[in-house]
Amino acid sequence: MLRIRQNEGFKFGYNSITTMDETEDNTMMDFGILRLAKDQAHIDKDEKERVFLLIKGEVTFEWNHMKQQALRNSCFDEDPWVLHVPKGVEVKITGVSPDTEICVTKTTNDTVFESKFYTNKECRSENRGAGTMNEACTRVVRTVFDYSTADYSNLVIGEDIDYPGKWSSYPPHHHPQPEIYFYKFNPENGYGFSELGEDVVKLKNNDAVKILDDVTHPQVSAPGYAMYYIWVIRHIDGNPYITPVFVPEHLWLTDKDAKIWPDK
Repeated sequence: MLRIRQNEGFKFGYNSITTMDETEDNTMMDFGILRLAKDQAHIDKDEKERVFLLIKGEVTFEWNHMKQQALRNSCFDEDPWVLHVPKGVEVKITGVSPDTEICVTKTTNDTVFESKFYTNKECRSENRGAGTMNEACTRVVRTVFDYSTADYSNLVIGEDIDYPGKWSSYPPHHHPQPEIYFYKFNPENGYGFSELGEDVVKLKNNDAVKILDDVTHPQVSAPGYAMYYIWVIRHIDGNPYITPVFVPEHLWLTDKDAKIWPDK
């Protein structure tokens, strides 16, 4: 199943959602959620490129004799703090608040690059969709890093905030590079839907979706519920993700003067 449901809350410690050694529906990434209690420490040393994105709470990151504390009260209202390291670098993360969640993504990468800590001021945050489609796709898109800013990485990572009842990743687009979406809702009992080509899956809090095989993947949140999701893309060797391919028959909707029923 391309949708991975969390029927229970995450336990303290690392919670694996998908791995890069899976025999079916392989995303070429390890992906999971690290949950830490106050004063709980987690040490990660791996021969893989790694990205640690703070979803909520307060933690201390330590790596390469560097130390940085980060606080994020709301993933809906605040930009992320992210640590990005190459293979072989030991990372220690210690909980400061009673309950912290961090998204962890790993993949193979033989390039040894300089570790980078992204503060919440360094994230590129954009309001997209405004002024088009009767505001049906107005949303916030946050890009931590992509090929234009970190071409040494095998990953692209960011976040999306869908306002209640609105769409994102629209008009429908696709790309051959595998992608993972991980969702939160506000309030947490909310829901939404993800298109995966010709199929549609229902989304709930803490669900993840694998996007594979070049399928289209627009998303929509239910009225009354804001939808947050982390998106992480794995470059294909010799074919990095740079821009998506939009379905041509729907591109007319991006014109600010497009006539949409009922006429403005």
